[in-house]
Amino acid sequence: MPEAALLGLALAAYGSAGLAAWRRLAVATLPLVALGLLLHTGALGWRWAVLGHGPFTTMHEILSSSLWSLALVAACAAAVSREVRAALPAALPVLGLLAAWLLLADAAPGHLPATYATPLLYLHALVGKLYLGLLLVAVALALHAWRQADAARCDELAHRFAAFAFVADSLMLIVGAVWAQDAWGRFWAWDPLESWAFVSWLALAATLHARAMLRPAPRGQALALAGCFALAFLTFFGVPFVSTAPHQGAL
Repeated sequence: MPEAALLGLALAAYGSAGLAAWRRLAVATLPLVALGLLLHTGALGWRWAVLGHGPFTTMHEILSSSLWSLALVAACAAAVSREVRAALPAALPVLGLLAAWLLLADAAPGHLPATYATPLLYLHALVGKLYLGLLLVAVALALHAWRQADAARCDELAHRFAAFAFVADSLMLIVGAVWAQDAWGRFWAWDPLESWAFVSWLALAATLHARAMLRPAPRGQALALAGCFALAFLTFFGVPFVSTAPHQGAL
């Protein structure tokens, strides 16, 4: 099928980008990620056209669209910042993890619940994926700053990307609450996904506050941001798929 062929080629391009980064072929890393994005866009677009809805319902679709969005945010940031280009290899293991998981996920189509028939779905997904992508770039920069002698510029950029991620995270929670009121008649219910999403928000807020007030060393900042990303990653890809509460991420 065209979708499977395009997706397979996209994953091969992402894998080649990871290999290029490992071999320190920096000049090839970003073009290979861009090639993967082009092919991946075709695969997602084909699936959307065939099924009539966006990639939001099954584990396969959520993994695929999240891999695409993380790669897109990282590639766009790398295209305009030499510091992000230098730090890009630190973000590729996360893309590799999602790609490997995607290969194991069932690609069968799902169904679109009635509560998903709203523009709020697209806005919620957009700011959520932007949040995770910006936070991934922040972590990559922070890890790169930790390893460099002159780390001030990367450390400052990591803080800025983390701050933009915090804005997107806040918007995700707000839009999600409005959507919940429309779908279920309540803004917030403290179900596992909502609770862990709020914990992730608090963790990033605390990390930004500590960076502004305490000025931790690059190593401490990198570890704090990595912890925030790990918490967000588990919230996105762990809690919705193991919880038995009504707020499910995969249907």
